[in-house]
Amino acid sequence: MSGTLFVVATPIGNLEDITLRALRVLREVDLIAAEDTRRTAKLLTHHGISTRTVSFHAHNTKRRLPELLAQLRSECSIAIVSDAGTPGISDPGEELVRACVLEGIPVEPVPGVSAAIAAVVVSGFAVLPLTVLGFPPRRPKDRTSWISAISGVSNTVTFFESPRRIGNTLREASLIMGTRQIMVARELTKVHQEFLRGTCAELAERLAITKGEITVVISPIIKAVAGSGEVDERRVATEFWSMTIEGVAGRRQAISTLAKKFDIPSKQVYAIIEKSKRSGD
Repeated sequence: MSGTLFVVATPIGNLEDITLRALRVLREVDLIAAEDTRRTAKLLTHHGISTRTVSFHAHNTKRRLPELLAQLRSECSIAIVSDAGTPGISDPGEELVRACVLEGIPVEPVPGVSAAIAAVVVSGFAVLPLTVLGFPPRRPKDRTSWISAISGVSNTVTFFESPRRIGNTLREASLIMGTRQIMVARELTKVHQEFLRGTCAELAERLAITKGEITVVISPIIKAVAGSGEVDERRVATEFWSMTIEGVAGRRQAISTLAKKFDIPSKQVYAIIEKSKRSGD
């Protein structure tokens, strides 16, 4: 007989955004594995919970994981929480859950807040299908490839970014995504909550200097009606030249990316580019 691992979602800002079940579980478990024990202590104190906590984060996973598994095997019940939101979504938790599943240790979700879902449902974009990503890579070359890849995803996409990098990320994304609409949610559920809507280029300047936690939502690609032949050739050409001149992508990669983005054959993209060269646009 083993204990149970509870994956508990906690508030992303407003301390009232937690379920009654989550509070009960946090009171009743033997131990809480927290990404940051100091931050979790504020939540526990606010709700009068005195359960013992231990740290479990990206820098001590290798050491802490065997300890937590040993306690679970000895019938100890453990709740895992991140700094905010649902553990495992760009936060620690995935490794422990996977290890428990492999060993047959029961894992129970205690659902609640997720910054990604909270942002998407107020974006005004189609909620389903939805692609949820983490943080973009920090290295410029890797980030460029990452942005190029998601620009070809036709449905709604959401990801997180640091306030220090959001301006540069959006400037780079504007060269690839053009006028595709986005929404940036800043400080979700907190006192200074803010929702900004526009294109990557428009919001890059507004967020050049900012603070707080950032969640980005990218709108779906609006496809032309099948058989209508309606495609904004000037936009296709503009995005192609932006991508190639700025060195974001090579000619072949740019054509492939735009073909997926506008849902047209690569040959048609090529023809548009050749046409723009002849016309001088």
